[in-house]
Amino acid sequence: MCIVFLCDSEERVLGTKHATGNCPYCGGAVMLTDVESQLRLCFLPLRFKTKRRYSCTRCSRRLVLYP
Repeated sequence: MCIVFLCDSEERVLGTKHATGNCPYCGGAVMLTDVESQLRLCFLPLRFKTKRRYSCTRCSRRLVLYP
């Protein structure tokens, strides 16, 4: 029997820049943020994952892109 539990999760912002387009809710500018997340089991890093997050600069909503 193996018992695995997650001790810590950490996120770090790699960079931000303006993205093209406008917010569909308020019409504000869209900001692109690259975030690296790290899952750790006590002190051993398990996985690094880089994500792109879009948000509005005026209303601070997180935006989701649909292909």
